[in-house]
Amino acid sequence: MFKIGKRLISHNSEPFIIAELSGNHNGQIKNVFKMIDLASKYKIDAIKLQTYTADTITIKSKRPEFFINDKKNLWKNNSLYELYKKAHTPWAWHKKIFDYAKKKKIICFSSPFDETAVDFLEDLGVPAYKVASFENDHFPLLEKIAKTGKPVIISTGLTDLNDIKKIVKFFKLRNTNIALLKCTSTYPADPNNLNLRTIPDMKRRFKVEVGFSDHTTQIGSSLAAISLGATIIEKHFTLKKNFGVDGKFSSTINDLRKIKDQSKIIWKSLGKINYDGKKIDKLSLKFKRSIYTCKEIKKGEKFTNKNLRIIRPRFGILPIYFKDIINKKSPQNFKSGIPLNKNVLKKLKIKKR
Repeated sequence: MFKIGKRLISHNSEPFIIAELSGNHNGQIKNVFKMIDLASKYKIDAIKLQTYTADTITIKSKRPEFFINDKKNLWKNNSLYELYKKAHTPWAWHKKIFDYAKKKKIICFSSPFDETAVDFLEDLGVPAYKVASFENDHFPLLEKIAKTGKPVIISTGLTDLNDIKKIVKFFKLRNTNIALLKCTSTYPADPNNLNLRTIPDMKRRFKVEVGFSDHTTQIGSSLAAISLGATIIEKHFTLKKNFGVDGKFSSTINDLRKIKDQSKIIWKSLGKINYDGKKIDKLSLKFKRSIYTCKEIKKGEKFTNKNLRIIRPRFGILPIYFKDIINKKSPQNFKSGIPLNKNVLKKLKIKKR
C-alpha cells in the first residue's frame, strides 16, 4: 500500500488505471494534449510517458543485431536507433506535458530508460517512476531510481521467478515502495500467454501491490486481472486504432472508459472474505422457508407430512427440525397456516441446533 500523489494504491481503493502514451503522439505535442484532455475527462487516473532518446537507449550501427529481423515483430525491418528516434517523446516537451496534466488534474509520471532521464524527471517533480520490462535488470538505473525515494512500479516481463526475487529484494533493502506488474512483453500480447493466475501468487509471495501491464488488443484481460486482485492496470493509449508507433495494440479512450467503469464494479464486487450472508441479505431472509401447519391440528394429534409443510416465508422454526417434529404429538391446538415457533421445540424437548 502506498500513494502516488494523493492517490492510494491498494486493494482498499479502486484499481489505478494508467494510460501509457508511449510514441502514440506521432511526433506532435498537440496529440499529447488531446490524449490528456480525454483521459482527464473520463477520470483515468494517470498519464505515463517514456523518457529516453535514441542515443540514451542504443547506438547507431549497421551490425545485424541492431535491426529487428523477426518477421512477426510489429516493428520488423527497423533499426533500433531509427525506431527509438521515431517513437521517443522529446524531452523539450516534458515540462509542457507535466504542466498541462497538472492543469487537467491528472497524475503524470514516466519511465526513465537511463540515469540521465532520472535526473531530468526529478527536476520536473515526478511523483513516481515506472520501470519497463526491458530495463528491470538495469541495476545502475534501478539504483538511481531508488535513491529518489519515490514509489516505483516495475513491469516483470522478460523475467523468471528468481529475477523477480532479486528485483524485489533490491528495492526492499532500500526501503522503496514498489508494485509489480504482471507483463508479457510481446506486442501485441496473446491472451494464451498471459497466465494471469500468477497475480494472486505474486501478491502472496512478495507482499507488494501487484497489477497488470496489458499489451493485448482487447480489454477482457485487464478486467480479468482486476478480478484476480490487480490494483494497477497499465494500457497503451492512442487517439484512434492503429494511430501511432504502438497503435496496433493500443486502446482508444472508449476502451479505457470501459476498463475504468468496469473496474469500479469489479472492485466493489470483490469486497472482502465474508460468509455472513444473513446480515447482508437481512431483508430477504424472511422469504426463506420454515415449518407451517397446512391443516388444523388438535392438541395430542401427531404431526405428519400431511398437516405440516416446509414453505415460505420464514416466520416459523427452521426446516432442519422437520424430521424431529414428525410423529411427535402436538402440545396445543393449531389452525391451518400457522408457523410453528420455538415454544413448540421447548415443549417437545427438542434440542436447539
